Amino acid sequence: MYRLLRTFTALTALTALGLTAGCSAESGTKSKERTATEAGPSTQASQKAARSAFWVDPESAAARQVRQWEQEGRTQDADALRRISEQPMAVWPAGDDPAPDIKAAVDGAAQGDRTAVLVAYNIPHRDCGNHSAGGAHSSDFYRQWIDKFAGTIGDRPAVVILEPDAVPHIVDGCTPAEYHADRYQLLSEAIQRLKQQPRVKVYLDAGNPSWITQAGKLAEPLQQAGIAQADGFSLNVSNFQSDETIKSYGRSLSGLVGGKHFVMDTSRNGKGPLAGNREDAWCNPPGRGLGTPPTDKTGDALLDAVLWIKRPGDSDGPCRGGPAAGQWWPDYALGLARNAKAT
Repeated sequence: MYRLLRTFTALTALTALGLTAGCSAESGTKSKERTATEAGPSTQASQKAARSAFWVDPESAAARQVRQWEQEGRTQDADALRRISEQPMAVWPAGDDPAPDIKAAVDGAAQGDRTAVLVAYNIPHRDCGNHSAGGAHSSDFYRQWIDKFAGTIGDRPAVVILEPDAVPHIVDGCTPAEYHADRYQLLSEAIQRLKQQPRVKVYLDAGNPSWITQAGKLAEPLQQAGIAQADGFSLNVSNFQSDETIKSYGRSLSGLVGGKHFVMDTSRNGKGPLAGNREDAWCNPPGRGLGTPPTDKTGDALLDAVLWIKRPGDSDGPCRGGPAAGQWWPDYALGLARNAKAT
């Protein structure tokens, strides 16, 4: 695999993203009266998060780590980690019941008139048995899971990233051929179900430019999976490709799937991908950094939003000394924060 995986995370007038509401960003811990030039890194991060349309989880692993380090006197590390904790990140509902995580996210977002970003990641035969293996044990169970996922959102605004890897794993042959037809059907049904919610935007995952290098190979599979009914596709989830590389690829792919828009994950691409073998570079690569902060104001007609879909600091799996996939790894998170892209 060439991408990083993880588990789990009023817009105003209709903007390029077309979302219909937004979500509450956590304010910084420093005085609001300080000017931008006087403010330290933590305050600047808070100000950027406050301008975002998306919800900041005040109980994220990063936020809890900041509080712990403050109590332990690790003030410099805590301040650095606020570059993560004060930004909106996607929620990845875990387990057989997605409702609790989704409810917490959409309720929290509603309090600040913001939009929750959610990831549906439970397709049967997920991740081809690799670090993030698992998923629903049957197609019927997946249908029930998606139905509960969508129903819990209700009439709240949400962006849903649908099944990272699911289509690219068909294209690269990792998912056995006997599962392809069922997967296409499940993805198409999932899009239709999610779009029954009046304020939900759905982006079907399309991998990243270093994985399926020829965008044309994705066009027919995305169409079979129902991209026509979705709002668009997502790129670079849990990966490290540069902003411009992603945008160029996204424009090419858009032209092959009816002009669909896209969103991109910039959570850890501030230093770009690790040099070397792609198969070795996707899992907890050292020296990476946070990328462009989340926003729906992209200045690009096809790019609906820059998002942090992978939650920075969540491990990609037990490689390079990391914990299991999706588990919080504070040391890695701190490295990402210290290497953050200058904005």
